[in-house]
Amino acid sequence: MEFRQLEYLAAVAETGGFSKAATRCFVSQSAISHQIASLERELGTELFDRSTRHVELTEAGKVLLPRARELLTLRDDAIAAVLPRPNQVRIAANMSFAGAALAAVSSIHDRHPDAEVDFLIKPFNQRIAAVVSGDADLALVRGKLPVDDPDASQLYLDPLWIEQPVVAFSPRHPLAKLGRPPSPTELAEYPLLLPPVDKQVLLHRLTERVFTKAGVTGTLGPEIRDGHPVSFDLVNQPESWTILYDDLKQPGIMCRHNPAFTLTVSAALRSDAAPNPLVADLLTELSGGYRRS
Repeated sequence: MEFRQLEYLAAVAETGGFSKAATRCFVSQSAISHQIASLERELGTELFDRSTRHVELTEAGKVLLPRARELLTLRDDAIAAVLPRPNQVRIAANMSFAGAALAAVSSIHDRHPDAEVDFLIKPFNQRIAAVVSGDADLALVRGKLPVDDPDASQLYLDPLWIEQPVVAFSPRHPLAKLGRPPSPTELAEYPLLLPPVDKQVLLHRLTERVFTKAGVTGTLGPEIRDGHPVSFDLVNQPESWTILYDDLKQPGIMCRHNPAFTLTVSAALRSDAAPNPLVADLLTELSGGYRRS
């Protein structure tokens, strides 16, 4: 049984004749008749009653037709799933990038009215894997790609913008009285609250880098529990502090920008990806001119 035989079956049933079916399928009438006859021999039953003026399905044909249509639909869906769609872009990111992504997508719709942009929420490692597998066209990431991840070797980073996380602490923190951002040396005197390294390796590396550059050693406090609002930890431990991405600031705590804490946000892309004007425009909007400066 071949897909073209099922296509011809559906065409004959829907047009009511072999001649009209041949016209629809852009083949000769003899080709239609030959393939239907071949299918009938394979199944051991007639699918059409040819004795009437209009060709009609037999009982066997009526049973087969809906299943043939279902198989043809599955075939078309499978083909569509792997065909390149130049008007579609899939972004793998986390929720902290949602605002920037939405603003960029809104901007490009004037130039690409048919654009379809999907925002896939994934943790870091899954973002990398999604781009490598082709499930995503790009991933938004902070910092560098992990050198110990073999998948990451297939990707490159396109820097988009510089992000400045905020230093956050309770209003009762001793440093809250300062009229300026606390320095790394001042921060090192108090316990730093962060999620476990495997949950937020980037912030751990960032603070280590800042402290090393300042020539001081920081002190890690208790780990922030998964799903637990950090603001409660800061209020309950008023001498502690943490680092937050700017758009994740929470009520009840004080936040200060400190130029020592900076991260580069980049798009992770496949090295062998085919050029896509929609992706290029989206990256330009996300960069906000940073790449041109």
